Amino acid sequence: MGALVAIEGIDGAGKGTQAALLVDHAERAGHTARLFSFPLYDGNPFSEAIAAYLNGSFGSVDEVHHELAGLLYACDRHHARPAMVAALDECDLVVCDRYVPSNLAHQGAKLEEPARTVLVDWLLEVEYGEFALPRPDLVVLLDAPAALAQEQVSRKAPRAYTERSRDIHEEAEDYLETTRAVYGSLAARDPDAWTTVVSGSREISDIGAEIWEAVRPLL
Repeated sequence: MGALVAIEGIDGAGKGTQAALLVDHAERAGHTARLFSFPLYDGNPFSEAIAAYLNGSFGSVDEVHHELAGLLYACDRHHARPAMVAALDECDLVVCDRYVPSNLAHQGAKLEEPARTVLVDWLLEVEYGEFALPRPDLVVLLDAPAALAQEQVSRKAPRAYTERSRDIHEEAEDYLETTRAVYGSLAARDPDAWTTVVSGSREISDIGAEIWEAVRPLL
């Protein structure tokens, strides 16, 4: 059974870049590796609904019910479960660019405590319980300030899922900063399974080297 590593962080923190770099590090070290990026945007009905949600078709961030939005993301991962399980059987390392913690942080950011913890626990039961998704061996949190992350988003190439320069998550700086805080609380809640890496304006290669040092003992 291979190791499962999730790369997490707010929009613009560099998750996609670092997830791909981690796979490259593993392969250069002689390991087999596979990358999954969530949402899948592979034409499944859940990805299509997520794209509509992020485009604002269902309303603003505050107008879409947190449980319903969370279920869309959970179902998208459930759709990928057979392929993930097969990859874990076949590869030394499976890397996820966003995974279950992304759902916890983004949906949890819409609520205050204690409702936030209730929602987090419910989503954990849905994804790891009812849907039996594999739990990550390590979650790498890329920590970047919301303002800096938004600058990174502005430099991204056009995305297939949206015609907007920023989706409804990316355009709301206060929401992103709250999401960053929720990520921090999730990391503190399970310190043995999380590691935080400062992202932002650091060199991509330096961030990647730090992540590789954290992941290498799992292989």
